[in-house]
This record gives sequence, structure tokens and C-alpha cells, in this order.
Amino acid sequence: MSSISPKQALDIRVVLLDADGVMTDGGLYVFADQDCETEGRRFHVHDGLAIHMLRRADLEVAIVSGKVSMSVRKRAEALGILEIHQVSPFGKLEAVDHILRRAGATWDQAAFLADDLADLPVLREVGLPAAVANAVPEVKETAVWVGDVCGGAGAVREFSEALLRARGEWSSLVEAYVAECFEHWRSKESE
Repeated sequence: MSSISPKQALDIRVVLLDADGVMTDGGLYVFADQDCETEGRRFHVHDGLAIHMLRRADLEVAIVSGKVSMSVRKRAEALGILEIHQVSPFGKLEAVDHILRRAGATWDQAAFLADDLADLPVLREVGLPAAVANAVPEVKETAVWVGDVCGGAGAVREFSEALLRARGEWSSLVEAYVAECFEHWRSKESE
């Protein structure tokens, strides 16, 4: 795994995630019955808590995917991700530009975790281009950070932890989370 410099990490205000191949393993589960055909995806639970930690660190989190999927939308909504852009691969730059304008951030203040060729235009513009372990060679060559974990196997967690450690925030975020869990438990116990 590569490392992220504290300077790079502290400049980041928006974390962008591809969906298929990053949040998922890239596989599609196709369910067909006589009336309809639907697709499903498998997400890793560790990624969910990582996204929670990014949001606790006051970082915007957004999904920019080249395929429309209700599974991705439902997962994003469950994680409290408000920016979900499911566009054609040719629409990713425009979607990211919209996200950054809304967040009042520049391209240099964005990180993008990606895996495939459709992600290259965005990777070449953001301040912190990142790749999952099983990304295609062109994406890995563009990325300044390449993880050890494959997409769908906790890659978002690995990247989030690396980013938050480089910012010097990971340990305090973990301790605040644990303290909040104890506080919640104690409040329920006293009811």
C-alpha cells in the first residue's frame, strides 16, 4: 500500500467513490422472474463504518458511478451519502464538477477512489487519485495511492483509514465512536 502525505490528506474536503469495483467487487447478481429482471450487488460492511468516520471528520462523501443501480442508491442512502451520481462514464467529469461546486471545493481538494478506465478522466483532475488493489494498470499508474485490498472487500475502509491517519484523525475518531457507543448503552441502561 502507498502512503498519503499529511499535506495531501489535510487538503482534502471531498471524498469521491466509484461504486462498481470499488464499493462492490464488480460482480452483478442478476435475478430474473417472469415479470422483471433486477440486479443486486454485494457491499462490505467495513466500508460502511469507514464512510461514517469520513463524515465524522467533516469530509463530504459522494458516489460517482457509471451505471444506474437501485442497490447502490439504497446502500448510499443507508450510509447517509447525499450526493449519488449515476451517470454514463462520459458524464463523470460533469458530475464531479457539480459536487465540488456545491461543496465549495476545488478539484485539488478532492480524492477519488477508483478501479477502471471510465475513472481516468476524474483521476487525472483530483488532488488525491487513489486506486483499489485490483484496479486496471492505467488507473494504478495514475493513482498516488494504491491499496492492498480489492474492491468490494473493504477497499473503502482501507483508503478511508489511510486518509484519516494521514490527517492525524483516525485514533481520535475511533475513540469518539467508542465513547458514543458506551454513552448510548449507558443511557439505555438507565431507562
